Amino acid sequence: MNFSRQALLGIGMIIGGSVMLYAMVQQIGDSNEQPAPTSAMVDTPNTEQAAAQPLTTDIETEKRILAQKQKERAARVAEQEKRAQQFLTEQEAAEAEALAKARAESQQYVANSAPVVEDTETPEAAKNVAQDLTVQPRTDSELAADAKKTSDAEKQKAAQAQLEAQRQAAIKAEAAAQKLADSKKAAEANEQAKVKRQAEAKKQAEAQALAAQKREATEAAKKEPPKSPSDYEVKRGDGLIKLARQYNMPVEVLAQANNISPLASLQLGQSITIPSRAQVQRLEREAAAAEQARQKEADLAKKTAEAKREAQQKLSEARKEVKETDAKGSFGVQVALANDQNRADDLVKKFQAAGYQVKTSRTSRGVRVVVGPERGKIAALALKDKINSDPKVNTTGAWVLYW
Repeated sequence: MNFSRQALLGIGMIIGGSVMLYAMVQQIGDSNEQPAPTSAMVDTPNTEQAAAQPLTTDIETEKRILAQKQKERAARVAEQEKRAQQFLTEQEAAEAEALAKARAESQQYVANSAPVVEDTETPEAAKNVAQDLTVQPRTDSELAADAKKTSDAEKQKAAQAQLEAQRQAAIKAEAAAQKLADSKKAAEANEQAKVKRQAEAKKQAEAQALAAQKREATEAAKKEPPKSPSDYEVKRGDGLIKLARQYNMPVEVLAQANNISPLASLQLGQSITIPSRAQVQRLEREAAAAEQARQKEADLAKKTAEAKREAQQKLSEARKEVKETDAKGSFGVQVALANDQNRADDLVKKFQAAGYQVKTSRTSRGVRVVVGPERGKIAALALKDKINSDPKVNTTGAWVLYW
């Protein structure tokens, strides 16, 4: 009877110790898993805060932000692993202490509840009974193996959670980059469409302006000058070009009929004369004749200038070719023989103003006007050609004189 009571008591203590150990392990596992939701809450951004944040300008910035978040997550995981390792160490110490206490209590219980050995029983039989009733505790290696399994499972779970968080962050970064690329593409498409619309608008405006110019030219071609001269009061926006176009006549003709310059501006309320068709035709003929005369004068002036340049060049070359033995005296170019000294003085002033050296000498036939002197006859002949081709002095009767 005593043996069965002791056996039941030992079994009850074993079951109670196992339940307590299981409860402690379960509590330790719950405490290790408890920070996971906190990290999830930290890692999971609020949708409103994400919506309030501005869109990242480029993919490089998104990558930097992702790397920073990964560093923060790694730091949190390391802190959790450190806490878990510390808790495991404390758990192992508690388990060792509980194991030692259970051993002591088991030995004490065996010693107190050992049955009275009858004389017929041998000491070996009593020893076997005591060994059967002794609670066999778990060894340190078994506890360490269980703790290691628990730690490995927690580490694997944390690593999986970290990988999942990194995958979610990568998906978000890729989505943000794709959204940014789509927005840039849309902006480029809008800009191209805007440029195309502007080009089309400009082309249409140019076409309209060209059409308006053609219409104005057609309308101006249909109009003719009036049959008789008429007066016109200048209105706002009027000008010589506009009025000449309106009455189909050259601007120069309209300006000449009013004795003003073709570039003159008209004043508001000013009265101008619109010439008749006959006057326009006459003024056009006069303008054409004047233009021809101006052209002839320009051609003549051009030829005279060229002749003067050639004469000056010949004179310069002749002066270079003159030698000491070419002449025994000086040569000059007589340009006039004046009747009196006053007339000679007037000619001297004209030739000096043209840049020549002039001298006078009185003769029995009048006052001689001579340009020079030149050291050689070749130079004197070249000077004569220059004087005869110079429009400033306007003479053709110069001849070489030997002094």
